[in-house]
Amino acid sequence: MTVAPPSPAEAARAQAIAWIGQAPKRLLIGGQWVDAVSGKTFETLNPATEQLLCRVAEAEQADVDAAVAAARKAFEAPSWSAMSPHSRTRALLRIADKVEAHIPELAAIESLDNGMPLWYATAAATACADIFRYYAGWCSKVLGTTIPSDGSTLIYTLREPLGVCGQIIPWNVPVLMASIKFANALCCGNTVVLKPAELACLTSIRLAELIQETDLPPGVINVLPGFGPTAGAALAQHLGVDKIAFTGSTAVGKQVVRDATSNLKKVTLELGSKAPNVVFADADLDKAIATAVKTFCGNSGQVCSAGTRLFVQESIHDEVAERVASEAATWKAGDPFAADTKLGPLISARQRDRVWSYIGAGQESGAALRLGGKAWNGPGYFVEPTVFDNVKNGMKIAQEEIFGPVLSIIPFKDEDDAVLQGNETTYGLSAAVWTRDVSRAHKVVKALKAGRLWINTFGEADPAMAFGGYKQSGWGREFGAESIEAYTQAKSVMVRL
Repeated sequence: MTVAPPSPAEAARAQAIAWIGQAPKRLLIGGQWVDAVSGKTFETLNPATEQLLCRVAEAEQADVDAAVAAARKAFEAPSWSAMSPHSRTRALLRIADKVEAHIPELAAIESLDNGMPLWYATAAATACADIFRYYAGWCSKVLGTTIPSDGSTLIYTLREPLGVCGQIIPWNVPVLMASIKFANALCCGNTVVLKPAELACLTSIRLAELIQETDLPPGVINVLPGFGPTAGAALAQHLGVDKIAFTGSTAVGKQVVRDATSNLKKVTLELGSKAPNVVFADADLDKAIATAVKTFCGNSGQVCSAGTRLFVQESIHDEVAERVASEAATWKAGDPFAADTKLGPLISARQRDRVWSYIGAGQESGAALRLGGKAWNGPGYFVEPTVFDNVKNGMKIAQEEIFGPVLSIIPFKDEDDAVLQGNETTYGLSAAVWTRDVSRAHKVVKALKAGRLWINTFGEADPAMAFGGYKQSGWGREFGAESIEAYTQAKSVMVRL
């Protein structure tokens, strides 16, 4: 009897489980994998099954101190600070190649640890290799300037790395978040202390292992799994950290800012959103509806830029609401490794309960429930797609970030009304406009207050396209030329001739 070989998905899952099943995961400090000083560990669970995956070392203040010292030593060592930009380019390209060779494994670890469907995790892991290659190209292009003078002086500027960068990332797409933070900081010549979220930290650990295999000098990257109030706060407050980059909720971002005043370290924040996705009556509705569903259901709605407020012109509101609900109903929830699964679980029981509280609030406020509202029957922290229509923009479900697969469909009259309602939020991370009228499209995106916008699409990304928010969606930008400024500082020099 011939036994069929395992499918690529099965093989990747087996490889990921084998890695997870190895010794307890440790901290990376100064090029060495070590236990936490306290000896503490914490559990990480599979959100699709609620079963234990493994135990991870829990970093606290003493571990942060050691990692910051290692990062400072590496930053000041000739092997890193004096490295030519071309050598740094080659280093990042080696990392990109290493990541690319391990995409199936990284994707499988992400699916097990975060719960996202394998297809989604594979796309995220694939993007990581592209991100390292993008930033590899920047190493030799961190440029200074010369400034016109009267001829008796030469005035010029230098753009230099900041130093030790503390980086705190969330649990929603951790392998992507870690890659963005690592690549951006390293290309500019900084060193890094990364704190991944305790709910999904395994791909950050595996990514760091792969990076270590490229012979990056010890201490250039350090990884400290742990909890926000301990490891995260210690990193944000640390006097030896020159910059803190945080991705997560607006509430925690504000606390990071307060902590960073300890030494007035530089801060960038990528925070929450309640993105408007505006569909005019003349739009290509087939594309607009399919994309609207993908953006609020993708990663079970656990995406900061998700288009969770769908503004639909009044004349097509009922048609679009019906079609969106029908399309969303096809998003099957279940085993992240099953080929037909589109929707994985939420990250934790706490997050599931939080999302359910918003679904209840939507029903209590009088919004019409088109789809969803039924509890998941079985293990895992699942919430199926939920669609409300005839939502008023002032309702709680339309104003607060839910971070789950919950959509509010809101009618609007005309361009002015779409802009007025779209901007009626404390957030400003992303937005989109759907119309065949080119003039209208450009006028509306110019009027919407958000950092990244799309016309006739939503959620597509390119490392060259800056990403960041207006208002309470954050400070600074990731990706693009703007991100280089976020990890460097300018020095002005005058020479008397």
